[in-house]
Amino acid sequence: QLQLVESGGGLVQTGASLTLSCVASARPYSSTTLGWFRQAPGKERQFVAALKWGPVMMDYADSVKGRFTVSKDSAKNTMTLQMIALQPEDTAVYYCARKVGGFSRNSRDWNNWGPGTQVTVSS
Repeated sequence: QLQLVESGGGLVQTGASLTLSCVASARPYSSTTLGWFRQAPGKERQFVAALKWGPVMMDYADSVKGRFTVSKDSAKNTMTLQMIALQPEDTAVYYCARKVGGFSRNSRDWNNWGPGTQVTVSS
C-alpha cells in the first residue's frame, strides 16, 4: 500500500502563489501515475493535474493549464503542484491520488487517496 500525504495548503489572497506537496511512503513504480484532484463544497471532485512517474508525462485540466505546474522529486518520493495567479475559484480541498497505468480524469479510476489539504483563496 502506498500512503500519500499532502501539505502546503493555506489561506492566500487572489493572485498569490502556493506550492502543494504530496509525499509518498515509498518510491512509486514507473507505471504509477500520481494526480491532484480538488473538491469544493457542494461540488464534484474535479481533476486538476497528473504526472506519470516514469517516463515523466503531465496532464492538466483546462481550468488550470498555464497557471499550475506539476513536477516530481524522485529522491524524496514527492510530487509538487506549483500554483500561481490563484483565484477564489481555486478554493477547495486538494487531494493527492494514485492509479496504476496511464492518465485518467475520472476520479473513479483512482485509488490510494491522501487525506487532503485545504486551499483557500480570498478575494
